[in-house]
Amino acid sequence: MDMHTVVVGTSGTTAEDVVAVARHGARIELSTAAVDALAASRLIVDALAAKPEPVYGVSTGFGALASRHISPELRAQLQRNIVRSHAAGMGPRVEREVVRALMFLRLKTVASGHTGVRPEVAQTMADVLNAGITPVVHEYGSLGCSGDLAPLSHCALTLMGEGDAEGPDGTVRPAGELLAAHGIAPVELREKEGLALLNGTDGMLGMLVMALADLRNLYASADITAALSLEALLGTDKVLAPELHAIRPHPGQGVSADNMLRVLAGSGLTGHHQDDAPRVQDAYSVRCAPQVNGAGRDTLDYAAVVAGRELASSVDNPVVLPDGRVESNGNFHGAPVAYVLDFLAIVAADLGSICERRTDRLLDKNRSHGLPPFLAHDAGVDSGLMIAQYTQAALVSEMKRLAVPASADSIPSSAMQEDHVSMGWSAARKLRTAVDNLARIVAVELYAATRAVEMRAVEGLTPAPASQAAVAALRAAGAQGPGPDRFLAPDLAAADTFVREGRLVAAVEPVTGPLA
Repeated sequence: MDMHTVVVGTSGTTAEDVVAVARHGARIELSTAAVDALAASRLIVDALAAKPEPVYGVSTGFGALASRHISPELRAQLQRNIVRSHAAGMGPRVEREVVRALMFLRLKTVASGHTGVRPEVAQTMADVLNAGITPVVHEYGSLGCSGDLAPLSHCALTLMGEGDAEGPDGTVRPAGELLAAHGIAPVELREKEGLALLNGTDGMLGMLVMALADLRNLYASADITAALSLEALLGTDKVLAPELHAIRPHPGQGVSADNMLRVLAGSGLTGHHQDDAPRVQDAYSVRCAPQVNGAGRDTLDYAAVVAGRELASSVDNPVVLPDGRVESNGNFHGAPVAYVLDFLAIVAADLGSICERRTDRLLDKNRSHGLPPFLAHDAGVDSGLMIAQYTQAALVSEMKRLAVPASADSIPSSAMQEDHVSMGWSAARKLRTAVDNLARIVAVELYAATRAVEMRAVEGLTPAPASQAAVAALRAAGAQGPGPDRFLAPDLAAADTFVREGRLVAAVEPVTGPLA
């Protein structure tokens, strides 16, 4: 477990801290300012609770039932009931890292002092995360409006010592047992606290933050694989010249072109257009790689801006304002996050598509400029990478379906009180699948391109030093080189892990310098 400590204050958090807590087990501490803000906002809620006038979330029901005034003796039961009734998720369990991000981001908002939650509730949230206790959260239950209600409710249920959770050893047990084993007392929720634990975009935001981290690696990896494919196809690197990209100044395009150019530096394979198979220009999938990869990079940058704004936000309803007012609002609507989650699924699908087109070109003897059919050792006896491309094509087809936006849909709920929702949780869930698939697609291109580069080397043409470093590292990782047909799935799995863990980028950077 990472001993790095994340201090939660009143002004939000960073993407780096989200990843540290969700994936690397970083410990959490509440700042003194956060504890003070929590206590101050709680005084406001307690004062309102003592008044005879109804205040939403403090002394009323919720959603379509907000018109009922709840008497003081029933308010603790009200808060328990909202958690129990809203913990209505179904389907497979959500991944541990997603649940940890979800809980951490809810704690981030609670610590802002805008929710009216007591300091001891916030501390219990931190204690549960620090103990490695992960509530069981299910795939279905969020419409992405009024926050990720069911997922957050399952987390709040654990704080109450109810429901099921996973311990640090990976065993699912009753939450009460796990809390007791770690010396954590269950919370007894008071006015507004149950509601405050549920009203947030935290699940979709956590998945956005982690997808951005993964996609940064995959876009750098795709620049490398595109360069390897260009090299294996004896393409020209002249199209990567900085002056060409300066006259169309999209930032990501220039970054991708520079990455590719540095990978190809010193190559003996590029620029053979006028050899035995003359051609004026390379195909779009080769020549336009910086434009496609770059446009995706610019989309990542925009999504990161949205994520940054949401990370700095206090999302709850109602909210406690510094002047003492407790006001209803619609900040829990997930539209800003949902849109960029869908946008990222679109660019991921297009990146996967262009990777597959280059792979197919490497395997087609009519378009590969002298490479053997399917990069086979003895074509006809051997099938080479024929079916690896089938697998890649199947993944690309699935990516196109995943690119259909969830946020274009809405379905009314809560007796038409909540009549327009974002579907941001659904957008986030399908993006996670898309990111997983994209890693596999990039890995197949890498596997094909490195094999093709090695076959060119046999012809006496020397690959670029960075290409040689990529080939050597991939082979050391267990993905074998050219030769007779063999059980291919383990090689592809090794390539997938190699790409997914950032080892492709790490392999070439000692030669190229840091890639963007």
